[in-house]
Amino acid sequence: MATQFPEDFFCPISLEIMSDPVILPSGHTFDRPSIQRWLDAGHRTCPLTKLPLPEHPSLIPNHALRSLISNYTLPSPTPQPHRNQSHHNPSQPQTLISTLTSPASSLDSKLDSLDRLNKTAKDDAAFRLKLTEFGAVAAGLKCLDSGEPCLQAKALTLLLNVSLDDDGNKVGMVAEGVLDRVVAVLQGGLPKSRAVAATVLTSLALVEVNKGTIGADPYVIPALVSLLRDGKWPEKKEAATALHTLCSFSDNRRRAVECGAVAILLRIADSGLDRAVEVLGQLARSKDGREEMQRFSGCVRILVRVLENGTTRGVQHALLTLSSLCRFSEKMRVEARNQGVLAICMCLVEVDNEKIRENACYLIQVLDGNHSMI
Repeated sequence: MATQFPEDFFCPISLEIMSDPVILPSGHTFDRPSIQRWLDAGHRTCPLTKLPLPEHPSLIPNHALRSLISNYTLPSPTPQPHRNQSHHNPSQPQTLISTLTSPASSLDSKLDSLDRLNKTAKDDAAFRLKLTEFGAVAAGLKCLDSGEPCLQAKALTLLLNVSLDDDGNKVGMVAEGVLDRVVAVLQGGLPKSRAVAATVLTSLALVEVNKGTIGADPYVIPALVSLLRDGKWPEKKEAATALHTLCSFSDNRRRAVECGAVAILLRIADSGLDRAVEVLGQLARSKDGREEMQRFSGCVRILVRVLENGTTRGVQHALLTLSSLCRFSEKMRVEARNQGVLAICMCLVEVDNEKIRENACYLIQVLDGNHSMI
């Protein structure tokens, strides 16, 4: 059977699974190489809507989708058959889901059913749609409530599969109480389970209406910030991705700042995690975020180190963060100039990456005082 990934994973131009999804000003997502070739050919319209684009259109990384694709396309472990275990037909999700909800089912049979459900769901879009119809959300939640650590990651992966294809499922899952269970895993689950739990939040938050609901839960953002502080590297990355998705909603930026995210993100950014710099760029859009960064001793030095040693993505977002800070604060402009940011930007305007050039030019204008403070 041919692998069937969620439709949103495919670039509308190349029709291949995207490796670097970016959002055009039209709001549509494309794989970066494909849309860049379109723009380099002189086109200034959206390939889908045919509406005009700016002369130098921004390509905004779609981090949430990139993370989902990355997690979804990782190879799955091959489930090992157990003796005395009945072999389910993977085309009948109700049979497998019944195994998960039956009090008579053994732990091994539940683990095998989850493996079969997730393996088939990964390859078959039609099968994923059947999961909701036959009660996969309730079954996944029951597995999470069982207290069995070995069920957690597999049950969370099942919930992630259910959320992928249908925005209605994302909204419905939040209404069914997924958040409480996900928070419980974030606070006390095994490392692999915590990382998957953060990815589930990222998927659910892709729906705009869910961003406010998820962020308003008093435990979600604090749990993500704690994972960002105390988790292992993969957990930090997934927690940062979830925060980045949630913080496109302005109220969630304030909540993240109140939970102490700024200091943690700055320290992690100094350790080389690009996603942390991206979240800082989101938080710098709010007054609370900027003020918290100004209070952090060494904030500018950390961002300068990212400019000097970071990846392309890290440099892009460090420029944006510094622009936000310096635009609203004379003190930060002076500090940035004293740290040599102007000279660094003069070098960056010569690089091949158009986005870095644009961001560097804008920061130069801010440092020169040629941009009004609003």
